[in-house]
Amino acid sequence: MATPRIVAFGGRPEQPVWDYVLDLPGRERPRLLYVPTAAADDPRSIVDVYDRFRGRADVSHAAFFPWPPENLREQAMSSDVILVSGGNTANMLAVWRVHGFDAVLRDAWESGVVLCGGSAGAICWFEASVTDSFGPQLAGMRDGLGFLSGSACPHYDGEELRRPRYTELVRDGFPPGIAIDDLAAVRFDGTALTEVLTTREGVGAYVVSREGEEPLPARVLQ
Repeated sequence: MATPRIVAFGGRPEQPVWDYVLDLPGRERPRLLYVPTAAADDPRSIVDVYDRFRGRADVSHAAFFPWPPENLREQAMSSDVILVSGGNTANMLAVWRVHGFDAVLRDAWESGVVLCGGSAGAICWFEASVTDSFGPQLAGMRDGLGFLSGSACPHYDGEELRRPRYTELVRDGFPPGIAIDDLAAVRFDGTALTEVLTTREGVGAYVVSREGEEPLPARVLQ
């Protein structure tokens, strides 16, 4: 039975991280499904993904506006990698749930499809997260998909409010979890954190608890 895997990016990763993810399925040209719901199906982001992975993966995308494709479940279950965009996490989750895509994603994950994404596409897999879905002030949201326990915060080194806001929330009773710098990624096999990846020395991920933050060992990809 395939191991469920999730790779969550703190922001927009550099090429070695993309290569790492695309190598996980063990296929020369993995089938990648791009889901840009959080970005309101922004056509520019869709074109960017097709351009970025041309020749490296067989890319398709699932748009939810004005409605999702009839073969959405088939698209997801036949993919090797599902890439979720950044954007508005709360809006994305609401749209997914209306159309039952949250359940499809769980089935895909449990069947061995690699789930990945940055920002909204990273934090959606957790029970809770720190998000700007409700405004630039940042808020704690306890309404994630819950595939992974605890909370997550992206852009930890890239946005000045992220670190103080996340540590404040956790100190005040928000679920503890993991913070990810912009150029770092974290890999989960099943629900266990197995690796932190980065392309820059000094950039990584942290366990954040009421006691503070603890840096995690990271592997630098070349």
